Amino acid sequence: MTENFFNLDDLSQGIARNLAKGVSTRIFPGDQAMLSVVRLEPGSYSDEHSHPQEQWGVILEGSGVRLQDGEEHAVSAGDFWRTPGDIVHAFRAGSNGAKLLDIFSPPREEYRVAGSGVGSEDT
Repeated sequence: MTENFFNLDDLSQGIARNLAKGVSTRIFPGDQAMLSVVRLEPGSYSDEHSHPQEQWGVILEGSGVRLQDGEEHAVSAGDFWRTPGDIVHAFRAGSNGAKLLDIFSPPREEYRVAGSGVGSEDT
């Protein structure tokens, strides 16, 4: 593809990051926002964490539970949510796994390079 055009299913694109066991992402940074295509194996989960950036998420495939600010929310394909900055959150995939699209604004600087973990202290 050409510069500034991407495909959600092309695993050769974006910046690779392993968020947790069974949880991986491809990061697509821009000037004012950043997209993250997250794939979760069945039953896998990310650690609880927070960051100053606002985050929007949409579940593209599968199902799971979004933990946000101490509450659990069951979600399935088509559901989306907003996470204000500095709110503790995590995600646990359902029995068939899940694919999510997360959008951060502004971009997370620690995600501009390949690495591991959900926070800057994990890299």
